[in-house]
Amino acid sequence: MKKLLEQIGEEMVKAFETAGYEPSYAKVTVSNRPDLCEFQCNGAMAAAKQYRKAPIQIAAAVVEALEKGGVIGEAEAVNPGFINLKVNPEALSSYLNEMQKDKDLSVEKAKEPKTIIVDYGGANAAKPLHVGHLRSAIIGESIKRMGRFMGHHVIGDVHLGDWGLQMGLIITELHERKPELPYFDERYTGEYPQEAPFTISELEEIYPAASARSKEDEEYKERALTATFELQQGRRGYRALWKHIMNVSVADLKKNYTNLNVEFDLWKGESDVQDIIPKMADAMKEEGYAYYDQGALIVDIKEESDTKEIPPCIILKSDGAALYTTTDLATIMDRMEKYHPDEMIYLADKRQELHFTQVFRCARKTKLVNEDTRLSFIGFGTMNGKDGKPFKTRDGGVMRLERLISDINEEMFRKIVENRSVKDKEAEGTAKIVGLSALKYGDLSNQASKDYVFDIDRFTSFEGNTGPYILYTIVRIKSILGRYAQEGGTLEKGVMLAPVSESEKSLMLSTAAFNGMMEGAFEEKAPHKICAYVYELANQFNHFYHETKILSEEDEGRKASYLALLDLVREVLETSIDVLGFDAPERM
Repeated sequence: MKKLLEQIGEEMVKAFETAGYEPSYAKVTVSNRPDLCEFQCNGAMAAAKQYRKAPIQIAAAVVEALEKGGVIGEAEAVNPGFINLKVNPEALSSYLNEMQKDKDLSVEKAKEPKTIIVDYGGANAAKPLHVGHLRSAIIGESIKRMGRFMGHHVIGDVHLGDWGLQMGLIITELHERKPELPYFDERYTGEYPQEAPFTISELEEIYPAASARSKEDEEYKERALTATFELQQGRRGYRALWKHIMNVSVADLKKNYTNLNVEFDLWKGESDVQDIIPKMADAMKEEGYAYYDQGALIVDIKEESDTKEIPPCIILKSDGAALYTTTDLATIMDRMEKYHPDEMIYLADKRQELHFTQVFRCARKTKLVNEDTRLSFIGFGTMNGKDGKPFKTRDGGVMRLERLISDINEEMFRKIVENRSVKDKEAEGTAKIVGLSALKYGDLSNQASKDYVFDIDRFTSFEGNTGPYILYTIVRIKSILGRYAQEGGTLEKGVMLAPVSESEKSLMLSTAAFNGMMEGAFEEKAPHKICAYVYELANQFNHFYHETKILSEEDEGRKASYLALLDLVREVLETSIDVLGFDAPERM
């Protein structure tokens, strides 16, 4: 369906042309003075200079030229030359009746669907997820869902850190603790055990212990570096241990990501592209893009338009070792060969912008991607505590994501039990659903690039711009519709009548804006715009609800119209929060 704003714009274009003015001046926007009008056109102000007329004269002529009985119900030219517009109530209800029948809720899906890869995991194997992984996972999941809702083929990749020094450190520490294991005996030729020689809890203790020791014990660190090198060269026992580490780690990561309602299509890691790095480096040398400088293989990526120094991209260090840059480039090469993406989107801390500038420039210069392949970096800000510093535990450590989710669930459970709004046996499950909304909405309602303060008290509140408030609104609508069904009523589509109150019309206008909002939010990769929309829509509904007798309305046609509108609002809200990555319970 065409957006309501587009339909209004088309009528304004005709009016400008009929009045003898350029249609380019007919741009319509949502009013910034909702107390005066619903939409506005300021084109007469801009046209005044070209036509050497007073803006109010142009505006009056355009209003006079508007055709009657269209989407525009009222138009008024006001000094010094604004055109104030109001939507025809009948046209508005007709629009919503069509929207209700549309399985896509009026959103026009992509005519030429693209293949898009979203790289938004970034977790390291053998390490627990902590709050630093939260934003990448939450924002990336929403962008993936947005793209799919708009009709694109979107592939989510966790892109694990699974091949660096951390593996050598774990192997070295295991050797210290359990030297009798067959993985360390190079003469061993039998089958290795199927079960890992450690649990996830032991593994998560082993890595920090090894890392701390390596910073104080140079000989220990050298052994870890050697173990890393031998692992990467294919030492049989170390490869078997590495598989155990990965199996145990990935199982735990999947559990934690599932708790966040985050799913990846690909569980790829740095290890998946190690074998193609030599081929890539050789090709870059042979084609004249890469050269040696002080023993390191580099590619110059600076451009004439640069206002600050952009360092060259290092492909291989002087000792032949690969870096994150190398792995990212090889991953791009691998993705182009296997998936032929039209776009690759990377989520990471905004402080990594220089790294991605280097990677993207190098990928383009060395022709790893096609000329029309888009490479996008979405840099996000920091989640801070109330002190304005990066979020920590009470004792100053980095908080595990598992603990953060648990704390929010406990707080939501306490509030739900206090309110006695849900039976005790259901309260725990409801608390998890509402807690996830608090966590995700609290993050996504902020512009991704901005730092924000994580305030558990505010995020779990049932009032204000929060996830629980949005869910409470949805549950309220479900409750009204449920009571109507219990009374023997049946919902009908296509029965919405023209609005009879300002609150009803405002609710209808907000509902009709869904398609434009969703299109714009995906174009800008901006989940916070969906949050702003659902908050406004929830407010509009609650205003309408508080001043309208819905179930006690005596006019059956009007009651059916109210309920059809409520059902559409519910569907729009539930669709929106699904794109944000959470859902609503039946009761709260």
